[in-house]
Amino acid sequence: MNKDTSEFGEESFENLIEKSLEGLSRFEPGQMLETTVISISGGTVFLQLGGKSEGVLDASEVSEEDGSLRVKPGDTVRVFFLASRDGELRFTTRISGDEAGSAMLQNAYENAIPVEGRVEKEIKGGFDIRIGEARAFCPFSQMGRKRSESSDEWLGKTLPFKILEFRENGRSILVSHRAIQEEEYAERIAALKSSLKIGMKVRGEVSSIRDFGAFVDVQGVQTLLPISEIQQGRLNDVAEVLSPGQEIEALVISIDWERERIGLSMKALLPDPWEKAVEKYPPGSRHNGRVARLTDYGAFVTLEPGLDGLIHVSELTKNEGPTKPRFLFKRGETLKVEIISVDPKQQRIALKPASLDIDDDKYAQYVETADEESTYNPFAQFMKNRKEKG
Repeated sequence: MNKDTSEFGEESFENLIEKSLEGLSRFEPGQMLETTVISISGGTVFLQLGGKSEGVLDASEVSEEDGSLRVKPGDTVRVFFLASRDGELRFTTRISGDEAGSAMLQNAYENAIPVEGRVEKEIKGGFDIRIGEARAFCPFSQMGRKRSESSDEWLGKTLPFKILEFRENGRSILVSHRAIQEEEYAERIAALKSSLKIGMKVRGEVSSIRDFGAFVDVQGVQTLLPISEIQQGRLNDVAEVLSPGQEIEALVISIDWERERIGLSMKALLPDPWEKAVEKYPPGSRHNGRVARLTDYGAFVTLEPGLDGLIHVSELTKNEGPTKPRFLFKRGETLKVEIISVDPKQQRIALKPASLDIDDDKYAQYVETADEESTYNPFAQFMKNRKEKG
């Protein structure tokens, strides 16, 4: 006697399994269920259905673009019943357009079940979306959380949509992809709330740069890296240091969950140059620096990123002639300076030119300028007179 029928009469073991699943298969296609993730193996997520029963969900439906999963064992998920296949109860987080008949689409509308649709073409006010045999309309404003500059970004893509309106037995359907994105974004925010803290080090990808800083994607959420927090010292152009797509490491310095704003700092991860400033720049020592800014009261010289010293205008009055920094120095030029004092508490460094005499080459440059220019240049004239006296 066959082993499969010895204990169960004439019925095969496969038939008995199918019968045992009949009680579990009382789900209707499209029926919503909130359940718990039991385990994840390979490309399958196993779901708790009660007792020792399990359902299965394709892991790709709960994965990010980089392949990382949005769920873990113990998490509660909302899924929709698809069918019983090969002895398994299969669930989905959205309804495939190929399986979406009129009755299923109405069920999806009534139960807020996402459906997959293909963006066929651009029409007046939005896009024509094909969901199985049905046609739907998605306004421009409902295609994404941020409006795209070009419709080409969407054309030909298969995306999840939420049905906002279902009328005339499916002949008039209004859908939204933005609603799906908003839900996913809310889930990411909720996940970050439970893990992200001020002072935590995070990794992210620069999504765009602005005059005031850079927006950085951290686990699917946009954060802001202000220009003042990118590096030690003054930065005039963010593009000099960062570019879209670049991966960075930064410290979380502010969180405002109500306004959904998170502030980052790369500078906070760098050593503070003021900690060793006294040791590195003792009074009387000489160093090369770069002229960073010119004002009426002096010239700021960068000794290293984050350390600027000031040559006060009073240090330029020991020679005759013009003493305004803009006549003596050019922004960006290299200058040798002497340290007068360092005050790390006030973060101030007093400087003076390493030599009170301007280089001979600079003398010659300004003397020649005075001869060639028709307009009066006071500094050049001073140089010329000084040379003649010498």
